[in-house]
Parts: sequence; C-alpha cells; structure tokens
Amino acid sequence: MTETSQPTSLQDLKTDLEARGVKYLLPSYVDMHGASKSKMVPIAHFDRMMAGSELCTGAALDGVPQVISDPEVGAHPDPASCLVQPWQRDVAWFASDLWCDGKPFEPCSRMILKRVLDQAAGMGFRINLGMEAEFFVFREDEAGRLLPVSDRHNLAKPAYDVPRLLDNMAWLSETVDAMNELGWDVYSFDHEDGIGQFEIDFAYADALTMADRFVFFRRMANAIARKHGAFATFMPKPFGDYAGSGAHFNMSIADLETGRNLCVPSGDDPRGCDLSEISYHFIAGIMRHLPALSAVVAPTVNSYKRLILKGSNSGFTWAPVFQCYGDNNRTNTVRIPGGGGRVELRLVDPMCNPYLGAALTIAAGLEGIREGLDPGAPQFSNMYEKTPAELDALGVKVLPRTLEEALNAFEADGLARQVFGEAMFDAWLRYKRDEWLSYLNHVSDWETKRYMHFF
Repeated sequence: MTETSQPTSLQDLKTDLEARGVKYLLPSYVDMHGASKSKMVPIAHFDRMMAGSELCTGAALDGVPQVISDPEVGAHPDPASCLVQPWQRDVAWFASDLWCDGKPFEPCSRMILKRVLDQAAGMGFRINLGMEAEFFVFREDEAGRLLPVSDRHNLAKPAYDVPRLLDNMAWLSETVDAMNELGWDVYSFDHEDGIGQFEIDFAYADALTMADRFVFFRRMANAIARKHGAFATFMPKPFGDYAGSGAHFNMSIADLETGRNLCVPSGDDPRGCDLSEISYHFIAGIMRHLPALSAVVAPTVNSYKRLILKGSNSGFTWAPVFQCYGDNNRTNTVRIPGGGGRVELRLVDPMCNPYLGAALTIAAGLEGIREGLDPGAPQFSNMYEKTPAELDALGVKVLPRTLEEALNAFEADGLARQVFGEAMFDAWLRYKRDEWLSYLNHVSDWETKRYMHFF
C-alpha cells in the first residue's frame, strides 16, 4: 500500500489485498530492540486479526515485561500502516500495538511513542521525523570472513565512490524500487565512508509513520540483500578502523491545524542557525537529556565504538562526541542542516528501537518548549579540534563513552522513567545492565593478542 492508495474501510482494505494476490498477513509488533515479531495469519481470518485475535506470551520476548503466568498480549494492527511486501507480494505487513486484558499494554514500544505524540498534539504540534538509513552490506566467503559485495580493492577513502556504488546496484536498485513502490520517495543513495557501507535517504513523515517504516526497512533491506547472496547489518561499528553507521533523527515541529513548519523563523535568526525560537527551546530540552538519550538511541555496547573522535582510516569518525549544538557542522551532536527548518540529532544509530528513541527525544524537546529552556550559544567551529581546556571554557561536556555511563544517566533521569513507564523502564534497564555485564565478562581477541604472550 502507499499513502495515496489507502482504502477507506476495513472491508475495502481486505478486498484490495485479495485483489493484489495477498494470501498472508503479519500483524507485527516489536520487542524492546525494535525487532519485528508476529504470527502469520491467512487472509481468510482478516476480520479476526484486525480485532486483535493474535495473542503471544510476552515473557517469551526481550524486554516485554511479563512473567509466564501473566495474560497474553494481543497485536492490534493499524490499518493505515498496511504494506504489501515488495519482495514477497503474497504477504502484507501491519504495524501493531500490543493490548492486554482488553486495553492498551502500557509497556508497548509503539504505544509509548503514541503517548508522547498525543502530548505534542495537546500542545498544538505534529512532530515530523526523517531517519537517515546507514548500514553495511556484506557477503561471506567459505571461511566465514566478511567481505564487501564489490571485489575491487579497498580504498582508504571510499565515501561517495561511484564504481563501488555501481557494483552494488543489483540489490540497491531493487531496494530503492521497493521503497518507492511503497511511496517513501527515495531522493538519494550513496556508498559511505566504510567499506561496504551505504546510505539511503528518503522523505520524512510524521514520527509514528517514520518509526513504522524504519522497523520495516531494516527487515526489507536484509531480505533483498539476501536474495543477492549478501546480508545487511545495522551493527553501528562492524570494524574498528572504519566509520560507523548512524540513523540520524531529522525533526521538525508542524502546526497541527495548518501543517506550517514552526521551525522556520519569521525573520532573521539572531543566533545564526536559521531557526525559530521554539526550535531553540526544543533543542534545549534535548540537550538537557542527552546523556540519558544516549542509552536509548545508541543502545548497544558496540554503539560506543562509533562515538569516538578518531579511529577511521579516512581520519575523523564523523560521529558525535560532545554535548553541543550548532549550524551545518557535523562536529555538533545536535546540528541544524543548511537551510534551517529542522533539527538533527546525530547521536542515533541504526540498532535503536525507533519508537523508544523517538519517544524520549521528542519528550525531551517538548519539555524544553514547555519550560522555555535556552540551549546557550551555538557552536560554529570544528569541535573535534578543541582542547579539553577550550571545551571546558565553553561549558561543553563529553557524551557518555560507554553503555554503562549512558545507563547510569538513563536511570537517574526522571523524564526517561516518565516516558517509558515503570514497567518498561525497569525492563529496559535490567536487560541492558545484563548486556553490559556480559560484555565485561567476555575475553576479546584484543586481550588475547595483547596479553597471552606478554612475558
């Protein structure tokens, strides 16, 4: 389905799906990671499925805070989200909310985002969101080594390289065609700074729709790559000596009634970023909660291998390191792209649960608007080149350097608990603490090589 072809009733939707050859339905929800989960439903049972017939045991999933004796949760599909899978046209997918005991299930990731968007609507706003899809595509040789699809020699600086882009067009063109078939309006794609790394940029949407699309995109990109003998990975930092992948949030605030972009200033912006005053309040809220946000939008041990100053073969990593904002300057964590009119959070990586990441980010921004917060002066220079003394004089702090630091900030942040709700807050924190402990107990190849034959 596309935005312009949505049927007007459930019966019309079922008739349309049958006419298009759809046989099976996926009422899909997500676990705490943002990974799709579902049962498969034959289309003959469409009506029952739309009423919430498909139940699951929450305790079987990561971060769905239930025990085995609790009532099952049920998937309630959103008919407006229906997509026929372009690579598997007899299957239609629905983004779904979880319900339990006849009412919305509070810890459901999608419901958490919807609650924050309801708050925005109560303030007269619609939040629009774009996500930049960066990811790696690899093939494996007989020994299990990861190799790029292109068999050309690796370049020290492969960003925007045309030959390597063309070598990947078989799976790339099929992916882009699929996205455009769904009405997502891809406007550019390229080979990025890592070997086998790509970015696909497509049109923004309202925040809920974009979160739905990103969940679907990760699965679609991998499915299509696998058809071509490769696979897509959304691991933020597969290799220590190449840049990592981000999934930057690009946000704007629209008037709920008129659709007017409220981030566009009515006159000259005295701060020089081409933004409205309400945008600066929104930024200030995000800045206040950046350490806690890190735990949600950069949610893995590996995420913090990306968030470093240097380490890629081509020089700087391009990743955010400092708690600062500014103009079209990629050394700021919060950036205002050229032309203004939107706010970019560069901290986000593609392993995030987009519902939870967007929920906490937007809630932080709304807090800034409600309280009229001031983000301070924007930064216009290369923050990577500042000395610690210069950063200290500017009042610029470093982002969390490990998942543990981010989790400590998350645990101490009252807004995080409020947005997530007690059950999901506790489940998230417990799971992620265990993940960190497991990492600490793991002996890596680096340690073995460094210490095994030390004496």
